[in-house]
Amino acid sequence: MTRIGPRFARPETRRTVGELLLGLLAPLERKNGWWLAEHAGHGCPDRMQRLLRTAVWDEGRIGDDLRGFVVEQLGHPEGVLVVDETGFLKKGFCSVGVQRQYSGTAGRIENSQVGVFLAYAAPSGRALVDARLYLPGSWCADAERCQVAGVPDGVQFATKPQLAIAMIEEALDAGVAAAFVTGDEVYGLDPALRERLRGRGVGYVLAIARNQRIQATESVRLRVDDVAAGLSEQAWEQRTCGKGSKGERFYEWAWVHDHVDHDHGWHSLLIRRSVDTGELAFYRCWTPHPVPLSTLITVAGRRWSIEEAFQAAKTQVGLDHYQCRGWKAWHRFTLLAMIALAVLVTAITSQQPDNPDPRNDELVPLSVGELRRLVVALLDGHDDTAAIRWSWWRRRHQATARRSHYRHRDTKLASS
Repeated sequence: MTRIGPRFARPETRRTVGELLLGLLAPLERKNGWWLAEHAGHGCPDRMQRLLRTAVWDEGRIGDDLRGFVVEQLGHPEGVLVVDETGFLKKGFCSVGVQRQYSGTAGRIENSQVGVFLAYAAPSGRALVDARLYLPGSWCADAERCQVAGVPDGVQFATKPQLAIAMIEEALDAGVAAAFVTGDEVYGLDPALRERLRGRGVGYVLAIARNQRIQATESVRLRVDDVAAGLSEQAWEQRTCGKGSKGERFYEWAWVHDHVDHDHGWHSLLIRRSVDTGELAFYRCWTPHPVPLSTLITVAGRRWSIEEAFQAAKTQVGLDHYQCRGWKAWHRFTLLAMIALAVLVTAITSQQPDNPDPRNDELVPLSVGELRRLVVALLDGHDDTAAIRWSWWRRRHQATARRSHYRHRDTKLASS
């Protein structure tokens, strides 16, 4: 609040923002306007609703503050920008952007809103730094419906990759140092996004479908799954792409270079194979200069970081708890939820040792959920000693379980 407070001209608005942020950290069943207002001690939800709908404040400048704060706290030469979308299941048809569409949250076509997000992922942590609501073509073609939902004049239909391009370029223009961008097939299959990144000199490791083609020779293009099928076993090597909830994530990897003019960068195909199932995943890669295979594998592994950020945002700070029907309210609530998450993420990052040894640690590092539990206990005036003691017990128990998992996995790898 010290950082963003000056963005609010009225002290009442500034106070309500602080109360809303504290409510997002609280252990509430639902984190919508009614519940947040009750937690803040308001007599009705009007102040919370006014903050999101009609109060005068510039969410664009506060979004700049959020992005700057995250980069200051997590900034690293190996930082990566990650793009992805997530769905918000909704009933009815009045909420802005809602329609029956595919939702990754549900894993099927559902009545939902979809937001495209940008995350900054570094070795020390990851946080959401920008978001845009996806407005389907059916909405853009209905001017009256858009007017009722408060969609600003001039907003036109934009694909998810186009929304991603806008956020990425805004971050780069603001001075965010990121050598790579990564994302799933929605973004990897978009030629305009890849071209814009190459034009900015930013490398990418973007997932693509198995039926995509690469330039195998000067005159021959092959499907990437056919390329994988033609590789010998010597072409594969087992490496980790980063840590998961159960330790290092090991896969088998193959790296194939495109037959292209390297005067304009280095194109390649990265193939990942599951050690257990043999399932394949494909990544189209480009770098302005040669990089080792380990770099591309690390970037590919960072793509999961935005999924982890979505889970933390929804379970810890109520990213999907809102009851906002209008354009402005959706973007404002989403921004404040990302700020609450960023506070937790950067706080736990400052508590991590520089060179942890996961096999010998007596405690697992603080998680976003564990830190939020401690913050709530302290803010509610609970016994500090008891809260910290329980935190230590949980983290010690988790460390014991993790060491057992490592021993089991090492035994399995050695036998194979």
